[in-house]
Amino acid sequence: MSLEPLTGFTPLKTHHCVTGSIRHVYAFNGCDTSEDLLLGLGEGVGFMYWHPKGAPPFLGGRTSPEPSMEAVAGQRTGVKIEIHRTASPRKARQAMLDLLAAGQPVMVQVDMGFLPYFNFGGEAYHFGGHVVVVCGYDSETDQVLIAERDEFYPVPMADLEKARGSTFKPFPPKNAWCSFDFGGFRAPAADEARQAIANQVARMLNPPIKNMGVKGIRTAAERIPRWSDQMNAEEIRWALFNTYIFISAVGGSGGGIFRYMFGRFLGEAAAITGETRLAESAAEFKRIGDAWEAFADWAKESSESPDPASRIGECAAPLLAIADLEKSAWERLQTVSGQAS
Repeated sequence: MSLEPLTGFTPLKTHHCVTGSIRHVYAFNGCDTSEDLLLGLGEGVGFMYWHPKGAPPFLGGRTSPEPSMEAVAGQRTGVKIEIHRTASPRKARQAMLDLLAAGQPVMVQVDMGFLPYFNFGGEAYHFGGHVVVVCGYDSETDQVLIAERDEFYPVPMADLEKARGSTFKPFPPKNAWCSFDFGGFRAPAADEARQAIANQVARMLNPPIKNMGVKGIRTAAERIPRWSDQMNAEEIRWALFNTYIFISAVGGSGGGIFRYMFGRFLGEAAAITGETRLAESAAEFKRIGDAWEAFADWAKESSESPDPASRIGECAAPLLAIADLEKSAWERLQTVSGQAS
């Protein structure tokens, strides 16, 4: 045997690990759907500032409805997507091999710190919220083939099992994988696109806690200048670089902390709903993405400065300006989606 992808599986240029992996499975099954549409229909865009104990602070542009972004995106395209988890590495491995034997690629959650093709400069790094597609297996070498963005990577099964079973917080993968049923695949309805927009609007403008939504951006502006009271210089340096990674395209947000992808979703939603004002909002989120990219560049530059702690106070003004831009944009979407109060 040799390590080859399933017949007909083609690596695609993708942006975000979750939506990119979903798109790979959709396209393989003849149901190609854009990442941007999957992200928006799945209500995947939001904001959170989070500083978990023992880990660097996190500025994230993803969110997830119940039961999951994957399931909701599937519902709105007529595809049943289920997430499975198990405490047994053996069961997780067998389920994956069974799907591959049936001719289906397998979307799995992993800790990227255990994948050998990632280079973290010799530093230990763990992020268990990463998602990839396993699209091939060679039993002779016990290797799997992983599709990641537009590349194939051979990975020893032992490394994949470490990545799937990692217990590192805050996002331990728990051996998760997804199953797909494409029997009812269809185009999303206009009302579904409107509802997806309205729900994301609600989470941004009326979040349950002040660390989320537009309030969360203002919270970040308040909290980041206090990092010097909570972390040493090297921890601040890493926190700033981590901020850059999760905002920029490097970290899998598509750039602009998912605002570029969301803007393109709004362009597709304009065609689905016939609401031309959504195209105007699409352009607005492109500009907001540019503002986030400028902030990411500041974070990277600050992380490389001799004294990163001396720079963190500079973050407040641009973050507050971004919060104002986001508030205005989401309020306009609230009106356009027909959910104005």
